[in-house]
Amino acid sequence: MARQNLSRRQFLTRTGLAVGGVAIAPSLLAACGGGSSDGKKNAVSISNWTGYMGKTDIAAFKKATGIGVTYTEDINDNNEYFAKIQPNLQKGKSIGRDGFVLTDWMANRIINEVKWAQPFVASKIPNSVNLLPALASPAFDPQRKFSLPWTSGMTGIAYNIAQTGKEIKTMDDFIAVSGPTSVLSEMRDTIGLFMLADGKDLSKPTYESAGASFDRLEKAISDGAITSFNGNDYVSDLGTGNLSAAIAWSGDVAQITRDNPDVRFAIPESGGTIWSDNFMIPVSSDKPDLASEWINFFYDPVNAALLTSFIQYVSPVQGTADELIKLGGDAAKLVDDPLVNPTEAMLATLSIFGTLNEAEEIRFDKRFAEIQGAG
Repeated sequence: MARQNLSRRQFLTRTGLAVGGVAIAPSLLAACGGGSSDGKKNAVSISNWTGYMGKTDIAAFKKATGIGVTYTEDINDNNEYFAKIQPNLQKGKSIGRDGFVLTDWMANRIINEVKWAQPFVASKIPNSVNLLPALASPAFDPQRKFSLPWTSGMTGIAYNIAQTGKEIKTMDDFIAVSGPTSVLSEMRDTIGLFMLADGKDLSKPTYESAGASFDRLEKAISDGAITSFNGNDYVSDLGTGNLSAAIAWSGDVAQITRDNPDVRFAIPESGGTIWSDNFMIPVSSDKPDLASEWINFFYDPVNAALLTSFIQYVSPVQGTADELIKLGGDAAKLVDDPLVNPTEAMLATLSIFGTLNEAEEIRFDKRFAEIQGAG
């Protein structure tokens, strides 16, 4: 797909687009009580984040498997998507989807708290042996029966140096930017960077340890140092100069830096976060075998490399780097891009936001929502 001045994420979300001959719709979930995939027996219906699919990947999947796909890019925020699917799933009704992709902490909620995920059909995912060992046994799904990473990424600071006039290296630098700035509407990504800047241990987060960080975020909002909250819709504004800096996801920035070298990404000196977005099959799907084949296709290193060459996030699949090199050209260059293939030194600066118990999560979410409302 030719790159657009408007970011892929915004363009797809606002207009809808055909990728690989399959319609992508920005509409809300189809509220239904019946089956999935619009009633088609040999087809799957998938929800994903915008910008997470290459232009030829869906057609390649259909050709290789004979399985049709309705692919909808309707995830912009974990909590927002949870609110969409909750009314039907809590009543045991279909959400019209055979798979969706959500971040680690929400995967924990889906798998272990509300129990809305069903296990993969193991015989249909032989390529799962290619999962990177570092991602093989998360606490929320230690045997990976219910989830497999679609991709991984880092949270740090993106900025347009033409607007900031200098490199942004710390959270203090970020707050001091004079132009428009934004933070992510994902609580863990935003407050996580503030907590790291305050010297807190993200592996064992508590509301008490986050208190000063929430206060600092709230002050930055009230002072006008931070001007907005965003989901996926900050990328084009960074490129056009409508936004000077943002707390951002690495892959979003990797997608545009080649077209606009003024947009840069930095892990703050105090550290950043690393996360995965995970594919799961909802309990309401009657096609777990076909949905398992869907994720299996993308765990072939050849297909993983093609996907990575487009979305430019960190692949969870072993052998992807070798296949990127074989592709040559810009794809091969990604092997040397730390936003796609992070170095050991960069990984050492990253933390995973630890699990919150139910009571703590309520307190975190409430305070963050209050600050968002004030902003």
